[in-house]
Amino acid sequence: MKNEDESFPKRSRAALVLGLGLLHTIGRTWRIKIRNAEGLETARRTGKGFIFSLWHGQLLPLLWHHRGEGVVVLISEHRDGELVARAATALGFGLIRGSTTHGAGRALISMVRALQSRKEIAITPDGPRGPARKFAAGALIAAQRSDVVILPVGVSVDRAWRLKSWDRFMIPKPFARVTIAYGEPEKVAATDSRSAAAESQRFEKLMSRTVELAGGDE
Repeated sequence: MKNEDESFPKRSRAALVLGLGLLHTIGRTWRIKIRNAEGLETARRTGKGFIFSLWHGQLLPLLWHHRGEGVVVLISEHRDGELVARAATALGFGLIRGSTTHGAGRALISMVRALQSRKEIAITPDGPRGPARKFAAGALIAAQRSDVVILPVGVSVDRAWRLKSWDRFMIPKPFARVTIAYGEPEKVAATDSRSAAAESQRFEKLMSRTVELAGGDE
């Protein structure tokens, strides 16, 4: 039986080491500005767990900014999610593996348990495969079942590389100005999972407003 390291290809391990090294080198040069820090403070003052909601394409600067805080990140069980999962672990994040399409049931149970244990969870509701900026139901159902708030997060960067991927994944360039905006913590106004899932459009609008608060990212 292969152990975890043996199941992770050497080429991927090399890419992980290289990628983390570059992130630490470039990330230290980013000039980060926060807008509406009170939104995050309000969520944390509840004394409960809560959900950070962020678009998949804006993940990297937020992983850097919140490194070492013990936030739990939902990462896909897809093969390409393994590299992200290991990078997140190296940056001090906890992990829940799964998504709205693969491992959804197990992931939902794990999210609810973590939230009930007062953990902060970061979810990309349009991940792992898109459509971009469409709010899948998983975060809404987890928030409704756990009676916690969702905190929208948006990022704007003055200069960045963007991958030719479905989410136009953002990599801020050295010395970029990175603006991170927090929205207001929002409860899911529903009493059951089906009603919670119907709130996707409302939360997409909240996410759009938060990205605009950051300054937009197009």
